[in-house]
Amino acid sequence: MALSKRELFQKRRMRVRNKLRKVNTGRVRLSVHRSNKNIFVQLIDDVAGKTLASASSLEKDLGIVNKNNVEAATKIGKTIAERAKKAGVEEAYFDRGGFLFHGKVKALAEAAREAGLKL
Repeated sequence: MALSKRELFQKRRMRVRNKLRKVNTGRVRLSVHRSNKNIFVQLIDDVAGKTLASASSLEKDLGIVNKNNVEAATKIGKTIAERAKKAGVEEAYFDRGGFLFHGKVKALAEAAREAGLKL
């Protein structure tokens, strides 16, 4: 029987997350979530179980409220890299979840790398 889009997404998500768990050496995880209207990113310390920094397109001071395009993803990538430096984070694993590394997710990762975060 054919799998639904949701089931394929869940399989991809768990495959990525399990690979990250295997190679996790104490670095934090940069987790990305993309909805139809917004994009969200968090720096998560899995050892302590805490979120160190976050950014989303819902923040009014970024000027991209309810935008989910490549430009918004680039701005959020730069913002999370700045907030990571303030939190003392230099390196992180990139957790794309079940999303393909293409378009908005790729733009976010590249912007974070250009701003100085090692992914």
